[in-house]
Amino acid sequence: MNIRTFQPGDEATQAALFNVAAFALPGFKAATAEDVKRRTRARGFDPGARFYAEEGGQVVGYCVLEPDQGRVSVPWCRKGFESAAGPLLDTALAAARARGLNTVFAAYRRDWEPVLTFLADRGFVVAREIVNFWADPVDLPTLVNRSKLPIDRLRQTDLPAVAAMGRGLLRLPDEKLESYFFANPYFPAEALLVLRGADDAPVAIGIGLESSTYADVKKVDPNAPCFRLGAFGTEGLNTKRVNGLFSFMVADPGRALTAGLALLSEASQEMTEGTVTALAAQCPSDAPHLTSFYTRYFKEHGRFPVLEKRLA
Repeated sequence: MNIRTFQPGDEATQAALFNVAAFALPGFKAATAEDVKRRTRARGFDPGARFYAEEGGQVVGYCVLEPDQGRVSVPWCRKGFESAAGPLLDTALAAARARGLNTVFAAYRRDWEPVLTFLADRGFVVAREIVNFWADPVDLPTLVNRSKLPIDRLRQTDLPAVAAMGRGLLRLPDEKLESYFFANPYFPAEALLVLRGADDAPVAIGIGLESSTYADVKKVDPNAPCFRLGAFGTEGLNTKRVNGLFSFMVADPGRALTAGLALLSEASQEMTEGTVTALAAQCPSDAPHLTSFYTRYFKEHGRFPVLEKRLA
């Protein structure tokens, strides 16, 4: 067996391999060559981090590492060539180590038991679940800024406070936050709201996204392992754009309820004046003060596990 890296033309083969290997799994959605091409043509694509197993001159399996995210796929193999899975994953993990990664993660549906078992057998452990929520604006309580503190837009001078607020949640290093918040091609900086304390320092930050071109939360698969654009904790990941997305962070977890209500009031008013008929949210289960807020004011829609593996 030979394992090589990506070559132009592999897109159709990769899509076909996934479709054959995964079609019997719950919620299966077929891949196309165009889907794969969008990834391989994206800025920052690393052809040396996509691996293909060949047997007798034919590609029989593949595994993908996304080094900029630290994400790895399970190996998808043709029936009868499942023995290629172990070497493919080992090659991807070796490439992750060579790129200086200390941890990798995988995210799949929680009802894809064979996939989760494969990962668990190779040292991956569930680090958290990503919980998806939705809410009908008419079902929300009458929202007012109970804190009586001012809410305005994010300023560049707020970034150190936001970075401190997001420790353990934000995925980008401090020096990349400015470009993420102020030069993001998918949402304007004006979408970011800051709740300020008496000293004008940020107490909490929220975001509300409104675009008619983004998906309707009621029509997306809530159990699919898709990170949602704008949700704090998804920075730098491949994300799905969902209309009406609300997310927030707070400096003091004890103030999550008050701060969240104030920011939700402001964001929902702005969003529902446009094309938003349902609000969306997404939150990791290891931020309990945030998940408690969404559980109280939104309806849980679905969830998926994130599995991590530390690299020696």
